[in-house]
Amino acid sequence: MQNSIPVRKIAPTEVVIDTLFIGRLAPLGPRGVPSGIAKEKAAGPQLVTLTGLEGDQQGDTRHHGGPEKALHHYPREHYSTWRGDGVVADAPGFGENISTQGMTEADICIGDIYRLGSATLQVSQGRQPCWRLNARFGRPDMAYLVQKTARTGWYYRVLEEGEVEAGDPFLLERRPQPEWPLSRVIDLLYTRTLDMDALQELAGLPELATSWRDLAARRITTRTVEDWDRRLRDSHQQ
Repeated sequence: MQNSIPVRKIAPTEVVIDTLFIGRLAPLGPRGVPSGIAKEKAAGPQLVTLTGLEGDQQGDTRHHGGPEKALHHYPREHYSTWRGDGVVADAPGFGENISTQGMTEADICIGDIYRLGSATLQVSQGRQPCWRLNARFGRPDMAYLVQKTARTGWYYRVLEEGEVEAGDPFLLERRPQPEWPLSRVIDLLYTRTLDMDALQELAGLPELATSWRDLAARRITTRTVEDWDRRLRDSHQQ
């Protein structure tokens, strides 16, 4: 299948960790919902376990964290674009664990395996923005804007535990799905939402997180798109 979205090849030492961030639980939003989205810089070597950086916490473990969302990576270059859009933010505004320059959703593919420090990571899925971003940025449309602009960042699963620190390079060891950059996946989920042929292919990607494969399979079965309203707005939080 031809891929209309270009994938830029990453040189082995072109991208390095700019900063690592770890978050402890703290109240978020008007109801003080426990969240680890407010993270702080972590200096020196940090242990990466199967569920992420040691000490990093999530308030809603049903939807956040776990082996398929062990580490969140957000491109630092997106922040200048956000500021151009009138959103004042800087890393780690999106609750990311890993911040870099030179690596975006168009540069990585589902299933990419990277050696990072002494750990091995695999791209498992993108981020599905939720209402917590609205609370974080103090505006009711922030989650929607992240989805619309496709500036979502992505998650890794941990294939091999180890230590990482700022300055470690991303060494691309394997790219099993070169036709599936994350930018293409995001386009399929939120724009070309009922492209059945592409959804069928997406549902069969073994490297993609199970929840996203199931999402694609449901769309194929029902021929409808799931309701995004609660995820993006959460009426209980307005």
